[in-house]
Amino acid sequence: MEYTILGIILMIIMLLYFKVADRFNIIDKPNQRSSHTEITLRGGGIIFWFTALLYFAQHIETNYFFFTGITLVSLVSFWDDIQSLSNKIRISIHFLSITLIFFDLGLFTLFPIWGIAIAYVLAIGLINAYNFMDGINGITGVYTLVVMGSVLYVNTKVQLFTDSGFIKYSMIASLIFLFFNYRKKAKCFAGDVGSIAIAFWVIYLVLKLILVTESLIWLLFLAVYGVDAICTIIHRLYLKQNIFEAHRLHFYQILSNEYKIQHRLVALLYGLVQIAISFIVVSLYQKVDDAIIFLIITLPLLLVYSLKFYLLNKSNLRLNA
Repeated sequence: MEYTILGIILMIIMLLYFKVADRFNIIDKPNQRSSHTEITLRGGGIIFWFTALLYFAQHIETNYFFFTGITLVSLVSFWDDIQSLSNKIRISIHFLSITLIFFDLGLFTLFPIWGIAIAYVLAIGLINAYNFMDGINGITGVYTLVVMGSVLYVNTKVQLFTDSGFIKYSMIASLIFLFFNYRKKAKCFAGDVGSIAIAFWVIYLVLKLILVTESLIWLLFLAVYGVDAICTIIHRLYLKQNIFEAHRLHFYQILSNEYKIQHRLVALLYGLVQIAISFIVVSLYQKVDDAIIFLIITLPLLLVYSLKFYLLNKSNLRLNA
């Protein structure tokens, strides 16, 4: 009953937000680098912050660091959705917010300075990678459902490390968001406020799971996004491009833009591949060395990603013919 009521409340919040976004012209205008062609309401992902607020209101004694952090990143991201901010401001807020959850998780007492530095780079990198990957209808919602579902399974069947309701709230928010976004013509986009807020939520849970189990293997719950984002950044650096500017070089963008595969199908494909990877990770956990599992997962993904260059070359030949 609790989750049914939550779903109804979130649905009402979304409908009210649409009126606000329409009133104040909070929209996403497509450009030559966009994967969409029509003006669409932006910032629908604000539902993730409202979901965190509803959970925090019931667990105020234990989640104030997390809620403060997600509020900060949501606020600066929503501002960026409305009026572009400098990268320095955004990264500074991300750094502050990550610091809050590091305090919450006790990282500063568990690791040396160099270990904490690596954790900062990893956490901030993952937040921005999640944001980079939010470019077609459905991909953020579907992928988040898969990641959170994987974390929920581990929490329930493998290692209890947090309140299951904390995970379920994010999944219900994703379902409500997908109702409006997983369409041929999306009613709204997540915007930075959505992709970064839910990325912050995901990272908090994955880091907590890593600390409890003392295993980095759970990073592979983000393997598909991770390989695509990191390899694309390397590709863009090789091309001497500004990695903070919009582009169309992610693998999902090639499939959607160059080969005209439906956004929803590409998003579903990313989700299904991550489901398979998460299944392998959970199945091999504590049975096979972590390093071997990383190789089993990442090498095939790198091979698949390399197909992007063949597809790009083929597309360019077709255009020049």
